[in-house]
Amino acid sequence: MSRNTLASLLSLLLVATLVLSACGGTPPAEPTAAPVEPTAPPAAEPTAAPAEPTEVPAEAEPEPTAEPEPTEEPAEPVEPVAGEEDRTGAWVDTVVVIEEPSSDAAVSRMETGEIDLYAYSVSSADVARLVDESPNLDLYQSFGSYNELTLNPSGPEFNDGRLNPFAVPAIREAMNWLIDREYITQEIMGGMAAPRWLPFNNASNDYAMMADVARAIENEYAHDRERAVEIITAEMEALGATLENDVWTYNGEPVEIIVLIRTEDERRDIGDYIANILEDAGFTTFRDYKTAAEASPIWMQGDPTEGGFHIYTGGWVTTVVPRDLSTNFAYFYTDMGLPYTLWQAYENTEEFYDVAQRLDQSAFTTLDERYDMMSRAMDLALEDSIRIWLCDRASITPKRNEITVAADLYGGVSGAWLWAPTIRREGEVGGELTIAMPSILTEPWNPIAGTNWIYDMMLIRGTGEMATMYDPYTGLFWPRRLESAEVIVQEGLPVFATHDWVDLSFEAEITVPDDAWVDWDATEQRFLTAGEVNEEPVTALRKSVVYYPEDLYEAVKWHDGSNFSIGDILMGMILTFDQAKEDSPYFDEAMVPAFDSFISSFRGVKIVSEDPLVIETYSDFYQMDAEMSIDSWWPYFSQGQGAWHTLALGLMAEEAGELAFSADKSEKMDTEWLSLIAGPSMEILASHLAEASADGTIPYAATLGEFVPEDEIAARFANAQEWYDTMGHFLVGTGPFYLERAFPVEKTVVLQRFEDYPDSASRWAMFSEARIAEVELDGPGLINQGQEAVFEVWVTFEGEPYPADDISEVKFLVFDSAGELAASEAAEPVEDGLWEIVLDAEMTEALPEGSSRLEAVVVSKFVAVPSFEAVQFVVAP
Repeated sequence: MSRNTLASLLSLLLVATLVLSACGGTPPAEPTAAPVEPTAPPAAEPTAAPAEPTEVPAEAEPEPTAEPEPTEEPAEPVEPVAGEEDRTGAWVDTVVVIEEPSSDAAVSRMETGEIDLYAYSVSSADVARLVDESPNLDLYQSFGSYNELTLNPSGPEFNDGRLNPFAVPAIREAMNWLIDREYITQEIMGGMAAPRWLPFNNASNDYAMMADVARAIENEYAHDRERAVEIITAEMEALGATLENDVWTYNGEPVEIIVLIRTEDERRDIGDYIANILEDAGFTTFRDYKTAAEASPIWMQGDPTEGGFHIYTGGWVTTVVPRDLSTNFAYFYTDMGLPYTLWQAYENTEEFYDVAQRLDQSAFTTLDERYDMMSRAMDLALEDSIRIWLCDRASITPKRNEITVAADLYGGVSGAWLWAPTIRREGEVGGELTIAMPSILTEPWNPIAGTNWIYDMMLIRGTGEMATMYDPYTGLFWPRRLESAEVIVQEGLPVFATHDWVDLSFEAEITVPDDAWVDWDATEQRFLTAGEVNEEPVTALRKSVVYYPEDLYEAVKWHDGSNFSIGDILMGMILTFDQAKEDSPYFDEAMVPAFDSFISSFRGVKIVSEDPLVIETYSDFYQMDAEMSIDSWWPYFSQGQGAWHTLALGLMAEEAGELAFSADKSEKMDTEWLSLIAGPSMEILASHLAEASADGTIPYAATLGEFVPEDEIAARFANAQEWYDTMGHFLVGTGPFYLERAFPVEKTVVLQRFEDYPDSASRWAMFSEARIAEVELDGPGLINQGQEAVFEVWVTFEGEPYPADDISEVKFLVFDSAGELAASEAAEPVEDGLWEIVLDAEMTEALPEGSSRLEAVVVSKFVAVPSFEAVQFVVAP
């Protein structure tokens, strides 16, 4: 990868924010998000359980059917590395993952070769300079990391009678005026950040589409301490608090705000700043400094009514290039987001919940309708302010020069879905790599509702796979285990296709067949058909059909040696419904809000063919990209991949009251949060494995038993036993790495290459480097009013002309001497690598005298992040 300087990294983030908002009005071409502790919602399929959450399509076929064809002249042939042509799965044999909380220390250890890559989104200007100046190190740049304050809404009194001011929405809203985001981005982040007010990234198409609304909100909520204090004072007095000697008291005691402050990065300074301004506003503060692992039990797992924190310094990362961020309102503000106790405590106005849910399910028929819904949701989000957004970060992932990996433009390496099959030491096949992260093994691993921390999720993604794979540069899906797909939508809906592996068509009406499964009877443990449930025929806005390859059940294997089967698909389908049904022995109240959102648009599913596997899904939910509007039903759940037989052990333990898949249910049952890799769960799961092996019983036997024969049941449990005896855990996936062992005390994880992985190691080689265009702008320095002026835009990549056919558009913006946008139009292609901007006489006549600025925006078809260049010119009479 060519070196990216600190200056270019900063300018790309900041100029992207400015220019995208100026461009505005284009349909969203990308979406997704995830926590730097936990992970935010990706842009996957929010339709069914195996809706491919934060991961995406890969493939099982040779290579993506619509793989971008390079149009440049082929490079000189390179001598292949021994063993390269026949290699399957991962390039390296072993990945050792260790904990290193300090990015400065990580860079020092990389210099000596002790660490190969630091899988964290680093936003320290000092660290970036060290990497940039080192002859041994390089970096990947990313733009998906951001910081916020998570507020505890419980109250207004906690269980012990302490006052929680943030139970009042008006006080939460006032925090936006109290905080100086410019101070955070410039003084604390060293300029490696841009201020943020909204639940979607500044450098995103959704921000561009909503730029007028966003700018108005940013102006309305600009730093205004006096306004903030005035509102806080009125609301505190209404709560019964009094200001005595400039200190707020309640029931005779100072009102103490517990600020839960992360210590590994700039959030320590952010937390101190927040505590300082709260003290200036009359509050007493307690600064509770914690690492990720220490903080998680308090803010994510703890009962918010106990008042373990008031404010948490949150950090998140959008793990893939986002194509639709409208789902972030439901994810970050409502109980539809995550099955954690904190999320289940969120209470919204009826209007906000309704618009968030409708956006979550794409309940609109035109882009204008979506715009209106987004606009209202943005206003309501600031009024709610359960989260206070602070800044978007320009981030780097430091690595040694010889390490290559497909890094996501938003998620970096830690968020990339392709990191596992692409990471290697250049020129080598096999060997061992050492990756460091600020925290690992932060929370229990289980695919249904386990850890959501980016540190854990990176490793989980390496051991599992989805049926599709996110393009790290555009956010669109490529097929991984799928062979092809069809998407049929109702005529008139705004849906578009980019790649030819998905066939998009439109129909006047889409009718759900009577034999499609539309719901689940938790008592009888069987699916209910459309014919049983619906008195009249039901229609859907969208139908997707996925086709799996004929060799699916032979080619794909679980790590314990079990062949993939239709039982794995069925278990995922069942769990989509069953855990949200009160009559189920596995009922989990935390699963209900997300299920309610899902079922509001779901219309049915039908297995058309078992072998080869073909599945039809009917829904009123769709995304504007056809590639993102498919339902694969692949058993990749919210937090990882799960085989039916290992999930069965967890269900048995949950029914016995010994374990629980979700943190919320674990808290309510006062039992262990289920982990498939370590801790007390191991002995419990092993006992249920012994019972299941002896009697051959499985959950949901009435339905699952119709698809899983007795010999498969016996073989699966035997394989699980052998796996547990050898590895000491129950985590199995079908990904390119398997988990050899996790050491929670030592904070070390060892991943080994899965030799039975079916795909060629070179399958995703086209993503070895993002083809980010390099732009030069040339033209006159002096322009006379009323005279035409011509500028040339040179577009290259690694010194070679960027093919015009590979460019989506080149747009130019003219800002006058007052800084106002005076013109915005498209440039015209001249030849490969050269575009022309013409400021006609009418444009220049309208420009006032003085210094104006011309900016060129280049958008590649293969890279979602645009490239920018600007020049100044003087306008004279």
